[in-house]
Amino acid sequence: MISSFEQEENIGDSSKNVDVDFLRSSYESRQGLTFHGHDESYDSSNQGNFLELLQFLANHNEDYNAVAFKNAPDNLKLTSPKIQKDIVSAASNETVSAIIRDLGDSLFSIMIDESRDISRKEQMTIVLCYVNKNGLVVELFLGVEHVTCTTTLSLKATLYNFFSRHRLSFSRLRGQGYDGASNMQGEFNGLKTLVLKENRCAYYIHCFAHQLQLAFVALAKNHDDVNDLFNIVVIVVNIVNVSSKHCNLLRDKQACKVIETLSNGELSSGKGLNQEINMQRASDTRWGSHYGTLMSIILMFPSIIDVLEIVAKDRSNSKQRFHAKNIFKLMQSFDFVFSC
Repeated sequence: MISSFEQEENIGDSSKNVDVDFLRSSYESRQGLTFHGHDESYDSSNQGNFLELLQFLANHNEDYNAVAFKNAPDNLKLTSPKIQKDIVSAASNETVSAIIRDLGDSLFSIMIDESRDISRKEQMTIVLCYVNKNGLVVELFLGVEHVTCTTTLSLKATLYNFFSRHRLSFSRLRGQGYDGASNMQGEFNGLKTLVLKENRCAYYIHCFAHQLQLAFVALAKNHDDVNDLFNIVVIVVNIVNVSSKHCNLLRDKQACKVIETLSNGELSSGKGLNQEINMQRASDTRWGSHYGTLMSIILMFPSIIDVLEIVAKDRSNSKQRFHAKNIFKLMQSFDFVFSC
């Protein structure tokens, strides 16, 4: 089926070349921004990234403005949502073709994960991993496949269709990896088995970093003192992040501490130093997140103590005051840990 973009391929209008070149080198494509706007009508105050940037170009380039928007023929404006989808699809196909050409006849492995989008459709993301011509291991995203049914046979059919569409050979597949924490783990285990029946060299490799993280967390939680420390960290992060008021209070306290230590010569200033620190909730499935959260508390320990003390005296919220008062005492008992 010929798309609307292909139907107009031979029409010699200069605005077409500008639009396609604009797509290839534009800010939004390099930054991965969306093209469409919620309201792309002429009177809209925000027509979306694509049209707004094209309008900016037209406002600053008389040659392009002469053949763009209202000055372009009605059937060749190249700004409708359908045309935008055609251009994006063409760019996507060109990108994937470049990856397949770079892969050549090399062996490769695949990594697959799944998630539901906002419309509750199951989506299967596929990443290609191989050694390029420069001897470097590269991992490149190939696409997202809509999965109508999450049975093992349906997943296999989707994967085979994807391979056929992109001219990938199962005989050159040497590895397959899936997210072990996925709610589709059982189905992916079945898919792994089916693929191995087709190609015994397509070895299954679990996410060992993920396993190591879970093992580390489980081991740490079996140690009473370490488990208590983790629980305190969670409560501290919850108290600080529960409201923008508390976050701003911590930010202001920390800024004052930094200014004070800089004036005392305890800290050195320079490019990239003394950046603002945020306290993020640690995740058992994200590598290094516990360490990052602990480091942020250590670096901001005096400021966090000040915030907890203020919240503990705040009578506007009795529940927060109760938790802050208790955790304030516990944090003081861990002073030797966080103030080192």
